Amino acid sequence: MPARFSLLSLGKILFSPAEAFQAVADESPPASRVFFRFALWIGLLPPLFAYVGTTLFGWRLGVEPVFLPQPTVIAICLAYFAALLFGFVSSAVVARWMAVTYDASQSLGRCLALMAIVGAPLAIGSIVHLFPHAFLNVLVLVPVLIWCMYLLYRGLPVVLGTGPNRGMLMASALIAYLFVAFVSLLGITVALWGSGIGPQIGT
Repeated sequence: MPARFSLLSLGKILFSPAEAFQAVADESPPASRVFFRFALWIGLLPPLFAYVGTTLFGWRLGVEPVFLPQPTVIAICLAYFAALLFGFVSSAVVARWMAVTYDASQSLGRCLALMAIVGAPLAIGSIVHLFPHAFLNVLVLVPVLIWCMYLLYRGLPVVLGTGPNRGMLMASALIAYLFVAFVSLLGITVALWGSGIGPQIGT
């Protein structure tokens, strides 16, 4: 898999994550290959699913579907894609920065591969965006998110070559970083909407 880290590896990543982690640890794929052949394309899936679902069905936040103008939908999906890529790359960079403290590998390629494998189930699970009902999306994506966290705890010691205890601490620190980044993003969004910078909603 590492020699050909691409969308063709998706089946192994989803159904045999232990093999995928070990393969990355054995061969350490280049960062550019992981990003341009896998992460960039799989990162397109959630915004694409969201665009199709929002355009066809509208978001169900209550009883009536909520529709947005086409330019607004495109802008939100582009922002969604940018946020996903930023989260992916920044998580890998933070993992590399933490590696010194936890006596782990400082290979950017390994860090990117780790985050790509961990995030793959969430990207595939976002297919639920095709029917954008708020409750349904939460019902599906929360268990998938828990699975991704489990994969992080399981895979980080293998991929970055550190001990189980240090790997657990490092994984916890990464999750804390992602949580803070997510809350910060929500805060920025609320501040912008409160200032009148937000989509015009129609039904």
